[in-house]
Amino acid sequence: MASLPFTTLTNPSPHLSLSQLSKPIDSPKLTKTHFTNSQENAKNSQTLYSSYSHQISSLCKQGQIQEAVDLFTEMELKNVQVQPEIYGELLQGCVYGRDLSTGQQIHARIIKNGEFLAGNEYIETKLVIFYSKCDAYSVANRMFGVVSSKNVFSWAAIIGLNCRMGFCEEALLGFLEMLEYGFFPDNFVVPNALKACGALQWIGFGKGVHGYVLKMGYGECVFVSSSLVDMYGKCGAMEDARKVFDGMPEKNVVTWNSLIVGYVLNGLNEEAIKMFYDMRMEGVETTQVTISSFLSASANIGALDEGKQGHAVAIVEGLVLTAILGSSIINFYSKVGLIEDAELVFSRMLEKDVVTWNLIISGYVQIGKIDKALSMCCQMRLEKLRFDSVTLASIISASADTCYLELGKEGHCYCIRNNLDSDVVVASSIVDMYAKCNRIDCARRVFDSITKGDLVLWNTMLAAYADLGHSGEALKLFYQMQLDGVPPNVISWNSIILGFLKNSQVNEAKDMFSQMLSLGIRPNRVTWTTLVSGLAENGFGYEAISVFQLMQEAGIKPNAVSIVSVLSASIDMALLRYGKAIHGYLTRHVLCSSIPLATSLVDMYAKCGNIDQAKKVFDITEEKEVPMYNAMISGYALHGQAVEALALYGYLEEEGKMPDSITFTNVLYACGHSGLVAEGLQLFVDMVSKHDLKPSMIHYGCMVNLLSRCGNLDEAFRLITSMAFEPDAHIFGSLLAACREHNEIELTKYLSERLLELEPNNSGNYVALSNAYAAVGKWDEVEYVRHLMKSKGLMKIPGCSWIQIGEESHVFVAGDQSHPKIEDINLILALLGSDICIHDFSLQ
Repeated sequence: MASLPFTTLTNPSPHLSLSQLSKPIDSPKLTKTHFTNSQENAKNSQTLYSSYSHQISSLCKQGQIQEAVDLFTEMELKNVQVQPEIYGELLQGCVYGRDLSTGQQIHARIIKNGEFLAGNEYIETKLVIFYSKCDAYSVANRMFGVVSSKNVFSWAAIIGLNCRMGFCEEALLGFLEMLEYGFFPDNFVVPNALKACGALQWIGFGKGVHGYVLKMGYGECVFVSSSLVDMYGKCGAMEDARKVFDGMPEKNVVTWNSLIVGYVLNGLNEEAIKMFYDMRMEGVETTQVTISSFLSASANIGALDEGKQGHAVAIVEGLVLTAILGSSIINFYSKVGLIEDAELVFSRMLEKDVVTWNLIISGYVQIGKIDKALSMCCQMRLEKLRFDSVTLASIISASADTCYLELGKEGHCYCIRNNLDSDVVVASSIVDMYAKCNRIDCARRVFDSITKGDLVLWNTMLAAYADLGHSGEALKLFYQMQLDGVPPNVISWNSIILGFLKNSQVNEAKDMFSQMLSLGIRPNRVTWTTLVSGLAENGFGYEAISVFQLMQEAGIKPNAVSIVSVLSASIDMALLRYGKAIHGYLTRHVLCSSIPLATSLVDMYAKCGNIDQAKKVFDITEEKEVPMYNAMISGYALHGQAVEALALYGYLEEEGKMPDSITFTNVLYACGHSGLVAEGLQLFVDMVSKHDLKPSMIHYGCMVNLLSRCGNLDEAFRLITSMAFEPDAHIFGSLLAACREHNEIELTKYLSERLLELEPNNSGNYVALSNAYAAVGKWDEVEYVRHLMKSKGLMKIPGCSWIQIGEESHVFVAGDQSHPKIEDINLILALLGSDICIHDFSLQ
């Protein structure tokens, strides 16, 4: 900014008295000697003044404001006339040191010297600048309001102050008023206006300022152009930001940082990383902002190698591990799962602020190390740092993820004691915690206690109801938020759709989706994925596949969840051709290397009858995790290939991978279907003794089924009675079926009675008991059981057969003649029957 002009005051010399000034002009005559002495005195006085002025200016620039004030006091004591420029230098010195107290003392001296000094334009402007730079908002505005003549410098100071204090609308209003009063904002004012536009995301206003920049010829100023890049980035217009960047004849590190930060803010992390490498190639020296933004981009996409390179660059270039840079490095390592590296960086930081502590605590919470997170909270308090809303949100989030209600309650109490419960971020965490701990009543009370909730809080409560399938409550809340003046966004609509699907209200979910489209709200990836997975889970396989296709037509790239859901739909409907089509999509988009997707493909092929293709997918997948082994073992079990299932289990152990409970369920199931009793018993023993896994009801069921099928009914019964928990109907049912085959009538009777106690309204249990009695010729008991069924109003659920033609399923039940084409079907069956008879006769 150019130097302010100052006006020299022409006031009488303090050495002359009033009586001397009133004497006649011809009293004593001035001689040549008197004139020469006067010139000499004036010259000496000017020299002395210049010396003082130079020294004060130098001290102010060096930050030695108190020494400058002492020198100023010495001037006054020596009766050296003080011009406005001295006051200006002193005020500027206070600006350098942000010394509000000393500046106020200088202001007091200015007022004491009268209006001839206080009303000087130069002094008034300097005072506005001083109070603005010291962020004394009310005083600066009052000074600005009473200045006799506003100029570019005072306007620049007040606009900059409003921008810094977050009063961006006032800053832009000042920009417009400045133009209206005939003052043209310079290249110091324009960046502040652009910063305000970016903060408000007023891209229209920002483009207007851009037009002013081009008109005034400020486009080649690197500071103005960098501000344009920053503004467009914060407004989400990265194409415009890149155009400004590419058109700049000169770029500095701030320019590069602005573009990289813009890319990160808008989720274009790959572009941010590329810009970082381009910046390095151009030889531009990186700063802490550069490295921090680069690490954020790397963390967002899990780019481990790139993030480590960024950390290395920071070390090589000798960047100090400040709270800002250290926090960025900790954030990166935490997000990519390297919490040990994050701990190491944290331990080496000399300066740690609340943000740094919050990041390491959040990192522990994300990987489930709740005890470690709580320990860090205790250390944080020992460092005399208070928990803020972010700290509390992390603690409460930990209790939500682990359903640790007591910890959540303690966090809630701390919030109340420290007046943090009204913070909407904390309140949202508390609502989410109570909902995940299955205390939806408490969640609603917390929600209702917030007098003015924002959209995030409303969406949190909506999601809580949706996750529990309380679609009615979610819908009422959805309408209530609109009545309260909070317009729902796409996240709100997603929750309503999810709530309906969780409650199996498929038609209502589809209606809400249609309403969403009719109102011009564009579904996002979560919307489509929710609909696909919800339809698949509710048995609407074909519709799930159709929605998946519409999702791609809408230009939304499916994620792993949506692809797994549509593969699940293919499995449920036994639609191998659709499963193959999804496999083709994954191959074209190079997604087959994804472990979850490859696992789903193995499961799909196995359950759709193509075990060979399942094995091919399994074999070509390089990195295999336990879930993929489980899917392949399950496939072998379904196809009766117990030997292959056992071999794969053995290979899993050889690879040093730990089998889980699902692994043992699948391999025990395989043994049961093939009658491999010895192998199954050994696996059951290894599960407990070797792998320290506690058997569940499913594992006991597999073992009972295995022993029963091989006729070891006594062993199976002993196993049931030795269980640590009460057997369920499934276990009793499998043993009962084996008793019927081996004519164990006494055990049959006992098991049947237990089944009827557990499930008195399950017709299948009565049918099983009736069949058992019939097998040994006890027809009176058969008649009694059937009479008991009839008296309870129970009917045998008939078996059925079905065939898939196109997208339509045709179901056939014994004796059912309701099919619209039953006559044609009977005719074809008759023809087939006659052909079979003729064929049999010819063979004879």
